[in-house]
Amino acid sequence: MSDTKITIDHSKIKQWAEERGGRPATVSDTGKGGEAGILRLDFEPKDAPGLDLISWDEFFDKFEKERLVMMYQEKTEDGSTSRFHKFVERETAQAD
Repeated sequence: MSDTKITIDHSKIKQWAEERGGRPATVSDTGKGGEAGILRLDFEPKDAPGLDLISWDEFFDKFEKERLVMMYQEKTEDGSTSRFHKFVERETAQAD
């Protein structure tokens, strides 16, 4: 089974996402008062339904405000590049 890693490092998150064609996004209609809503990464093919692209600055502002950590994998069990990730509260995970 592939190892799941965790991080709060913005540059590591951005690099991991961009290496896989990912872009910062928020779930449509979940933000309030001009703030990003539920965070996601949008991968190729572009513009998944229900997601709105946002800037990395907006993404990381929300990431820090919500005190999130990214859980992710580098490779799948068969050694392919993995896109597995999820965002959880820092209190539930210990990050680097």
